[in-house]
Amino acid sequence: MAKQTKQKNIEETLWESANKLRGSVEPAEYKHVVLGLIFLKFASDKFEEHRKKLLSEGKEKYIEMPDFYNMNNVFFLDEVSRWSYIIKNSKQNDIALKIDTALHNIEKNNKALKGALPDNYFSRLGLDITKLSSLLDTINDIDTLRDKAQDIVGRVYEYFLSKFALAEGKGKGEFYTPKSIVNLIAEMIEPYKGIIYDPACGSGGMFVQSIKFIENHHGNKKEVSIYGQEYTNTTYKLAKMNLAIRGISGNLGEKAADTFGDDQHKDLKADFIMANPPFNQKDWRAENELKNDPRWRGYDVPPKSNANYGWILNIVSKLSENGVAGFILANGALSGGGEEYKIRRKLIENNLVEAILVLPQDMFYTTNISVTVWILNKNKKIQSRSIGDETRHYRDREKEILFMDLRQIGEPFEKKFIQFNSQQIKDIAKTYHTWQQNNSNYQNIPEYCYSATFDEVAKKDFSLVPSKYIEFVNRDENIDFDEKMKSLQTEFAELLKAEEASRNDLLTVFRELGYEIKL
Repeated sequence: MAKQTKQKNIEETLWESANKLRGSVEPAEYKHVVLGLIFLKFASDKFEEHRKKLLSEGKEKYIEMPDFYNMNNVFFLDEVSRWSYIIKNSKQNDIALKIDTALHNIEKNNKALKGALPDNYFSRLGLDITKLSSLLDTINDIDTLRDKAQDIVGRVYEYFLSKFALAEGKGKGEFYTPKSIVNLIAEMIEPYKGIIYDPACGSGGMFVQSIKFIENHHGNKKEVSIYGQEYTNTTYKLAKMNLAIRGISGNLGEKAADTFGDDQHKDLKADFIMANPPFNQKDWRAENELKNDPRWRGYDVPPKSNANYGWILNIVSKLSENGVAGFILANGALSGGGEEYKIRRKLIENNLVEAILVLPQDMFYTTNISVTVWILNKNKKIQSRSIGDETRHYRDREKEILFMDLRQIGEPFEKKFIQFNSQQIKDIAKTYHTWQQNNSNYQNIPEYCYSATFDEVAKKDFSLVPSKYIEFVNRDENIDFDEKMKSLQTEFAELLKAEEASRNDLLTVFRELGYEIKL
């Protein structure tokens, strides 16, 4: 009997074909080539579909007028920007220039795409013509209109983003937050209607999952407004393309810019904030820079040595009166001293911290450290809220914080990574929502969750490390991660001092014997 093999889906098949054609081009560069072409194919297919519709309606005199496409959320493409023209010329030596021209013209003719598309990228990169031609043939196989309900092009774009993040590996790939973490945050804070903001939006994954949450709960995506900001210009372009492919209109600012140094949304008040800012960003401001920034008003100035609390206070400053935020930070932010301690204490005293969730290691493609999801809520006293057909009734949890330890949850992914499956995400979110709504139905569970009062947190000196609150039965409950790390830090420092002393003693002996060792 023949062995059955798993049938590959369109995303996997296209990825394998496209990746084989990469040659010597680095993944960091190649992603802009592939994703730019996927966008071009998508835009052209939509244009041709609408053009045929205009012709069938007897509106031939309008088929070259951009307004008759833009008014229906379709991008207008002149003749040399259409996929059919690109494919027809795909074997020509100047095909890279033709692609750059096509992308330039599409951006010029469609205001919504200002700053979105790769600029002179293909010509500058010097791609092998044969490989580029073959790549065009591969992407030509994507039928972006085949099954609108399945969002083929959106799925392909998202899959390619994740694969490029994996390919770039540690220290890179910051443009992409693993999908299961984004889904978890969306299911917890439930961005159903209102303003959604991401101050470090990468390629826009938080926005995409927010819209999917709305669609899954039969909401109307027209009832949300998207605002974001991204520092890296090439990633800013990826985000704009990602939103355009999904038909999501969003304001990502006039340009790629540093959220701290050039805030593109100074007066924004958001109902939902979702973010994965850079972890432990050093030297994010000069010594005397941003000291009087209004975003820190009422708090100490975040230390310039680490931006974690700068991101937290930026988020707090952007929340509306009932706003909720879900974001990711390195675990060190849970217990830092100095200005971080003072800010964290004030956040807790101001009843803003609602939940802290420690995630498993190896969930991120860029680092293997365990990180934390923070949930901040501007109004923990809110009485009720409607999500689709369901009305949520909340209890007053003003003086409580929910701690969750998710390090034993998750399943293997791509051999060396961990992800949450859909059921695990539902279960985690259910625990959180049960805690929010009805105290009698919620129970503290050893090694999983604990609802701490303000007094308990104050007694722990305002630490937000979950292991200080959650009961551990099967693991050694006496081990405190932070205390253990501080102890190891001290031991390591002492070892280095001892090594230095031994080295100096050895050099002294050689000098006494009349020999000089040059290091």
